[in-house]
Amino acid sequence: MKGSADQSEVSATEENKETDMSVWAAHVLTLYPDMFPGPLGQSLAGRGLEEGAWNLQVTNIRDYSVGKHHTVDDSPFGGGAGMVMRPDVLGNAIDAAKAASGGDKRLMYFSPRGRIMDQALMRELTAGPGVILVCGRFEGIDQRVLEARDVEEVSLGDFILSGGEIAALAMLDAVVRLLPGVTGNQASLSEESFETGLLEYPHYTRPAIWEDRAVPEVLLSGHHKKIKEWRQRSSEELTKQRRADLWERWSDENLK
Repeated sequence: MKGSADQSEVSATEENKETDMSVWAAHVLTLYPDMFPGPLGQSLAGRGLEEGAWNLQVTNIRDYSVGKHHTVDDSPFGGGAGMVMRPDVLGNAIDAAKAASGGDKRLMYFSPRGRIMDQALMRELTAGPGVILVCGRFEGIDQRVLEARDVEEVSLGDFILSGGEIAALAMLDAVVRLLPGVTGNQASLSEESFETGLLEYPHYTRPAIWEDRAVPEVLLSGHHKKIKEWRQRSSEELTKQRRADLWERWSDENLK
């Protein structure tokens, strides 16, 4: 096994890296470490990373490759197309990540077979100490790793990506914005889509009339109760029209 020369960590300061274990942290295992922090280094997430509101550590799985050719994958037993990531390689990478970032973090692998990621899961993760994320490639990873290391499988949606990195970026963005000190107006988070079980109501800003399209009059009225009622009705209408699954769940819980 090779050393971890390609392992990198991003946080506010060297002092934060060494002393602040209470900060929410993510440890990503990937064959493409240069994909991180990527967009997470920009905007609110990037500022939070710089200021130490959260930490990111990235490990190159190839650091744990085997053989003179630094192999990380092999052909599948039983035949078939594609390659499968080796269990010895990933097992060692996962063990090292747990040792480096703590065994209390949830260990997750991005897979079409996994639980679909939703806002409830993001809230669950925010409440914990952090995550270790395994980004697969090729046809997937050896099933024995998932079983031996008790890995949770999660999915970004019912479609296929080239690897888990995009899903990891999406998850981290969704989680990090919920952390204290990252989003300036925490109150705005409570009204977003999925937080109440409904899709969010439409938004409008200046000018009041644009291309002969006017802003709904109630939003210009200054009548806070009526505005709140309009937004609630709009959320319900949109959800009923566009997401029957959400509407059925919400109506079962709130209209009976």
